[in-house]
Amino acid sequence: MSALEIHIIADSTGETAARIARAAVAQFPTREFTIVRHRKMNSTKALILALEEVRDSGNPVAVFYTLVNEELSDLVRNFCHDARIPVADLMTDAMHALEQISGIEADQVAMRAPGVEAEYFVRMSAIDFAVRNDDGAMPGALHEADICLVGPSRSGKTPLSIYLGYLGYKAVNVPLVPGIAPPPELFTIDKWRIIGLTMDAERLLKIRGERVRGMGGFGTKDGYADLVKIYDELDEIAKVHRKLGAPIIDTTGVALEEAASRIIDIVDERAKKVGARLRRPPGVVRAGDSWRP
Repeated sequence: MSALEIHIIADSTGETAARIARAAVAQFPTREFTIVRHRKMNSTKALILALEEVRDSGNPVAVFYTLVNEELSDLVRNFCHDARIPVADLMTDAMHALEQISGIEADQVAMRAPGVEAEYFVRMSAIDFAVRNDDGAMPGALHEADICLVGPSRSGKTPLSIYLGYLGYKAVNVPLVPGIAPPPELFTIDKWRIIGLTMDAERLLKIRGERVRGMGGFGTKDGYADLVKIYDELDEIAKVHRKLGAPIIDTTGVALEEAASRIIDIVDERAKKVGARLRRPPGVVRAGDSWRP
């Protein structure tokens, strides 16, 4: 099969278009795509050179572009239509929609960074909280958490905690280890905040095996990377999950973003059932909410 290319044309870094491209590519798991960025396209000359490179690629191509300047945007659209290149404008429609509801025209200033607002500092604080409380380092801080993740080692607790922090939620994770009692504080926090994590035993074995090899073989004697022991460990951890009344998310083969979304939805729904509510980061309002943070 021919190589498929997505050419991103942007007046800044192209990260916005790249994110959308990766999300779109995920819907075509049987094909491989190469994402090519053309960054800082702020002049007609540079833009034409980039478009000619796209046209002469020799492979099937599509163009995603984020240009705030309307003239440059029109140039890309007309060039692609004439060259019969599939094209997606990811910025113009968004700006036009905001012009309609605001009653004013967009400034069309390239490379203008989003302002640093309260949301940014909340996220940085939440990420710091996740790092400081990784692996249940400070049990006394469990009561400060919006979300508490509990599960076996290498089941994704740490990256999920940090990603939830990136979204603005204060998340803490507590490892469950057979033979070691969980911190008593875990049984005193709101149950609706707790999510249990698990993973397929064979997948967990593979992940732990890679870690063991990276540590020079440490962990092979205590069952850390032994399949039978892992099955027993997961059985023990499931008992703790039941004791905590925690819903379970299996992280096997689940993308970080998808797992985090499920966690937020479950915690939010459980909070509502007991008349509580999950704190919203600044700027976040979910459909159906009648309040703002």
